Amino acid sequence: MKNFTLIHIIAFFLFIFSNTVQGQIVITKPNLVRFTQACASDSFNSYSVTFSFSPDTGISASNQFILELSDADGSFANAEVVYTSGEGEIVTTPATITFAVPETVSGESYKVRVKSTSPSATSSGSNAFPAYYKLQDSPFTINNLVETANFCSGGSYLLTIDDPGDENNDSPLQYPSLTYNWFRETSATTKEFVANGASLAVSTPGKYFVETNYGTCTSNSYSNRVTVYEISTGVVVTVNSSLGNPYCMSDGPTTLTSTEGDAYQWSKDGELIDGATEQTYTTNDSGEYSVNVDLGSCTTSASILLDNSGFSSSIDGVDLDEDNVLEDDDSLLATITTDATNPSYAWYRNDVQLSDETSNSLEIDEFGSYRAVVSQPSSTGGCIASNEFVFTVSGGDDYFPDVAEIPNIVSPNGDGINDTWIIPKEYVAGTNTEVLIISAQGKTVLQTTDYLNNWPEDAINFENVNPVYYYIITPSQGSVRKGSITVIK
Repeated sequence: MKNFTLIHIIAFFLFIFSNTVQGQIVITKPNLVRFTQACASDSFNSYSVTFSFSPDTGISASNQFILELSDADGSFANAEVVYTSGEGEIVTTPATITFAVPETVSGESYKVRVKSTSPSATSSGSNAFPAYYKLQDSPFTINNLVETANFCSGGSYLLTIDDPGDENNDSPLQYPSLTYNWFRETSATTKEFVANGASLAVSTPGKYFVETNYGTCTSNSYSNRVTVYEISTGVVVTVNSSLGNPYCMSDGPTTLTSTEGDAYQWSKDGELIDGATEQTYTTNDSGEYSVNVDLGSCTTSASILLDNSGFSSSIDGVDLDEDNVLEDDDSLLATITTDATNPSYAWYRNDVQLSDETSNSLEIDEFGSYRAVVSQPSSTGGCIASNEFVFTVSGGDDYFPDVAEIPNIVSPNGDGINDTWIIPKEYVAGTNTEVLIISAQGKTVLQTTDYLNNWPEDAINFENVNPVYYYIITPSQGSVRKGSITVIK
């Protein structure tokens, strides 16, 4: 009897071990197939990788293989899925996956990796490779196609990419994600890098041109050449601000004035200002303002780094972004860094000030639209300058309170109780349920299949009554739910 029992125990553990082994696979590092860089465009965007998995009997009938693309530095922390196989589509090893790179790729060290769903497994990253999507891949013009330009000694000449584009000039400025490299010719076949940006202030004579930055990928996205000459003159061009610099924006806009000349063209942060062709330019925005002044025999320029606040500041935190996601029991620490003198801080959630929060940091564990304001009083006491930062915090797939009923009351007053409309988990993001909210006037204020328990995100206008809204919840399976929501203070 003892031998019989021992045999059964051994058999039981062998059965468990066998099933555990069968529930695991190993995926090899993916190999790039006949490419070392992905130079994609609208005419070509197809790349392949191969991989193996073992044992080939270890995957289930519902398994899917997923190909993920890293960021430009090779990190998979925020990987993007570029391919997903159908259930049970790939069952033999080695396997080949063909994918397209996203239009947002721009960098030298991308990687891909393969993941399986049943069982769950992840390969190591592939060899690094450059990847660029060439949104614009044709010649374009600078300096209105004028081949020469002059600047006065001690000044500079601003070269800019022509915009807007038309059928004769596909300007890359039509594609905001693109960046640029400026070069100066050193011989008929050589060049030297000068600077990045959509414009270039030239203070050294030479022949200049610009290329769209596609890294090591070759392209036809380059400009015409412009030869810039230096001409001697005794005129010194300056830019003055009527309210000084820095100045207080609450006093109204300041007027920038340049040295007198025959013609003018103002720019801000390297971008030409349309219609700004007078000796003066009025503004209430911070930034680097430049003016090209035509003195007749030559053109020179001057600039001013205009500051309407008198201080700089930034907001940061661990993975803090414009849109942030909190999972269950998570929190987010936002911190303001500033060089302001005697700064004061104010924090707002859903446009309601958090009266007890007056330090430079805020620990966040609630959803909502957040605003942080850092202010600095003027040394003369007549001006309060401020900088503002806006960001949102919403719930991730694993953070949805398990409520039983659909509530019919919301009180978005920032007290942490019923500030947003929290519905049962069976209707939230990830369930393919459509959530529709309509005002009493019949206007759709929310329509989504990815509801994050975050309505209302904007301030509600109460006027004299508590507004009433109507909801329609349509699950992918099951009955439609309808009702009303009363918003109270």
